[in-house]
Amino acid sequence: MSECTHECSSCSAECGERSAESLKAMPHYMSNVKKMTAVVSGKGGVGKSLVTSLLAVGHNRKGYSTAILDADITGPSIPKIFGINEKATGDEDSIYPCVSREDIKVMSINLLVEDETSPVIWRGPVIAGTVTQFWSDVAWGEVDHMFVDMPPGTGDVPLTVFQSLPVDGIIVVTTPQDMVRMIVTKAVKMAKMMNIPIIGLVENMSYLTCPDCGKQIKLFGESHVDEIAKEFGLKVLAKLPIDPSVTALCDSGRIEDIPQDLIPDIEL
Repeated sequence: MSECTHECSSCSAECGERSAESLKAMPHYMSNVKKMTAVVSGKGGVGKSLVTSLLAVGHNRKGYSTAILDADITGPSIPKIFGINEKATGDEDSIYPCVSREDIKVMSINLLVEDETSPVIWRGPVIAGTVTQFWSDVAWGEVDHMFVDMPPGTGDVPLTVFQSLPVDGIIVVTTPQDMVRMIVTKAVKMAKMMNIPIIGLVENMSYLTCPDCGKQIKLFGESHVDEIAKEFGLKVLAKLPIDPSVTALCDSGRIEDIPQDLIPDIEL
């Protein structure tokens, strides 16, 4: 048996010192986050960052103080979506998040590295530790809703987030393909193991509306999200279409210019 290092968040052993509360990282002394929602999926490429961004913009427009913690260290895209090009600043005891045009606070690894195109080639524990520091070392200030953009899968970072951060609930992002059952099952099982409430499902890329006739085209086949939601006793929060205008806004860093009718009305 290896010697105990008292770093419970990265340890798989079971011992008397471990408890749900003992694993929680302390927030920065200048942070007061009232609610934290993690956006997850069992695989990559389903649109977690888009859903995270839409949730943040939507709640910000409702008058809530909103923030995004970008936990996808090896594939950060939140700064690009919001058009944030400056770097985060700090002093001897604090890191300060960048702020979007509409006052959404953002912390991402791309706001700290010199070249945002350089790959982050770190081992799992280092990546997980960085995510914890985004919580404990960043002075978030007063935040009504914080959204955590998670990396895909059920590895080190999701485990660290669920163990170390005060997550109030998760939203699972899926797509219409047959593999949706696998995607949802992975996320649901992990959430239940970690005792994290599941708020519901968001299906992305649900359909494409023909610009000529207005017909909905199911590019990825018929949706399975309703039957999967029923199987697990979950809510379907939204079905988002493939919309080239939304893609253009993300690519140009102008997600905050999105029309209100393209934001899913999800109240947390």
